[in-house]
Amino acid sequence: MQQENEIKDNNQNNNNNNTETSEQSDNTTNTTLNKNTPQSKDISDEKNTHKEKQLTEEEIRQKQFEQLKQKIFQKKSKPSSDNSGNSFYWIYGLIVAAIIFFTFFSDNAFKKQIEISQTRFENMLAHGDVADVIIVNGKYAQIYINKDSILKSPRYKDPNTGLPYFPDKKYRGPHFVVSIPSVEFFLNRIEKVQESANIPTNKFIFPRSIEETNWSDHLSWIVPLIIFGLIWLFLLRRMSGGGAGGPASIFSFGRSRAQLFDKDKTPGVTFMDVAGLESAKTELQEIVDFLKNPAKYTALGAKIPKGVLLVGPPGTGKTLLAKAIAGEAKVPFFSISGSEFVEMFVGVGASRVRDLFAQAKEKAPCIIFIDEIDAIGRSRSKNISTGANDERESTLNQLLTEMDGFAVNSGVIVLAATNRQDILDKALLRPGRFDRHIYIDMPDLKDREQIFKVHLKKIKIDNTVDVEFLAKQTPGFSGADIANICNEAALIAARKGKKIVSKEDFIDAVDRVIAGLEMKNRIITPEEKKIIAFHEAGHATVSWFLEHAAPLIKVTIVPRGKSLGAAWYLPEERHITTTEQIIDEMTAALGGRAAEDIVFGKISTGAMNDLEKVTKQAYASVVYYGLNPKIGNISYYDSTGQSEYAFSKPYSEKTAEIIDEEVKKMTDIAYQRAKNILTEKKEQLEKLANRLLEKEVIFKEDLEEILGKSPFEKKQVL
Repeated sequence: MQQENEIKDNNQNNNNNNTETSEQSDNTTNTTLNKNTPQSKDISDEKNTHKEKQLTEEEIRQKQFEQLKQKIFQKKSKPSSDNSGNSFYWIYGLIVAAIIFFTFFSDNAFKKQIEISQTRFENMLAHGDVADVIIVNGKYAQIYINKDSILKSPRYKDPNTGLPYFPDKKYRGPHFVVSIPSVEFFLNRIEKVQESANIPTNKFIFPRSIEETNWSDHLSWIVPLIIFGLIWLFLLRRMSGGGAGGPASIFSFGRSRAQLFDKDKTPGVTFMDVAGLESAKTELQEIVDFLKNPAKYTALGAKIPKGVLLVGPPGTGKTLLAKAIAGEAKVPFFSISGSEFVEMFVGVGASRVRDLFAQAKEKAPCIIFIDEIDAIGRSRSKNISTGANDERESTLNQLLTEMDGFAVNSGVIVLAATNRQDILDKALLRPGRFDRHIYIDMPDLKDREQIFKVHLKKIKIDNTVDVEFLAKQTPGFSGADIANICNEAALIAARKGKKIVSKEDFIDAVDRVIAGLEMKNRIITPEEKKIIAFHEAGHATVSWFLEHAAPLIKVTIVPRGKSLGAAWYLPEERHITTTEQIIDEMTAALGGRAAEDIVFGKISTGAMNDLEKVTKQAYASVVYYGLNPKIGNISYYDSTGQSEYAFSKPYSEKTAEIIDEEVKKMTDIAYQRAKNILTEKKEQLEKLANRLLEKEVIFKEDLEEILGKSPFEKKQVL
């Protein structure tokens, strides 16, 4: 590049010098020939013409040089992958074409042999024209004719044109080919023909036999082998990234597939785009600040954390936080999923880990983000296939070595995310590898308000939309759920032909996300509809008169998703639960089954979901929470997750019987409480069910009108 620039500059300087010289000579000529006007004009015109020609030639040479330089640089700048992806396919095509050609055009295409019949051959033999006979592989015979006969005898001329079959005098044969049924028959015929023709014995033709191997005879095993090889190469290229790396890409399994973000390429997300998660952002902001201003921390002897593990339920914003770090840090950021390390070939995962950290060390300081690290970080003791050559285990071992092994890994920070911390290997979680564990929980009320404000910026809403109300309507929702609700509300408004999204659309969106789409066209018999109405009215009535039951919002018998009806509650956001609260929740859940039993004297399968919920609550209170007096203060909960792979229970058969008895006792108590409440309030139950049959959806105002004010009004305030 430097040399070409110098050549260009020298050419420009030469042009300037030539121009100045021509201009000086023109001035001199004009001064000296001023007296003779015609001659001076002629000379001046000649000089000007010479000057223009000289400039034109220089410009042409300069343009040619520029065009040549552009061609050279275009050839250099063309990526090798443009044609490399097709280079192998040219080879494949040539191989296939060669196989087809040699299959359909055998050696006869290159030889001047003419196939003749047995009778014609015997005629040639009888006339003494045959010089030699060679039997090939016992299948056919090659006939050589005497030189004089081939040139002079009319038997070897084309009857139509009169020209000899073999005009080339240098061609010595074989001239003809005859198929033979069997070698023995062919030899007998040759002997008999020569005896019949009275040919002297010393001039008898005795055939020779040879064995020739034709390459086409091996096609039966060569072609399948070639086809298998082509398929294998094709699969290798597909698995190595579609051939983007050219012919050498079939050997690039061990290369890391991490996506690199740098100063010029960022995800476009910062901490300002992440709502809530203040504590997590504080810790991560500290790491970003360390990368930007390391002297502030190193002056005090502090070291940057080697690894940060983000733990939390799905949809809480772990990957979003990683994107924010990539946008804020302004350092190289490698992003990869844990599943991308695992391949069908042994050793590929470990090789990709080595390549990833090698690239990161070259660009240090930098950050490596591994999403869903549980794909490779699963505890080795919990792996069902514990073979010595297990691919996942070797990949994990390599990751452990790279993060905190013998070699120094300065300037490389590993950021990982998972929602299954309990199954990760202990060696991976220890300080020195992941120094910080940041737990990202479901957003609380304030966090949900902030998340709604972020997503509502892109949606056209009216004045009826209250962010605080929406946050209260979505307890236990993750950030991903809230984003989905905002999108569903906009879709519902568009479906209705609205130009703006209202509060009603958001309420419908919440119902849509929780229970599914309304199924108004589902065919339900009047008898079934009546059972559903009393079932849902039973839930509403029982929960209305329980102190610790969740506040009721509305009741509906409109089918949604898999449910035929639903009672909507607003669960209280609490961190601990007492025995009384569990009993009240179980009683409210059994209110539907109790209402069917009281009103109709029979029960249905509609309470399956309620029974599942009640059974799990009773079992957890007895086995996990230690709330049962008979079992005592014992918990059989395994926080390490090893019980998932255990084939035995942590308690004896006798204890299992006691647990079953206590669980049944709790459910029986809750069911009896529900029946007692509904028996006492049977009149209100019937009114509520009839109102449901009439309106299909009733709200808190309807409940207050029929059931009166709740005795626990403080729990019903939104």
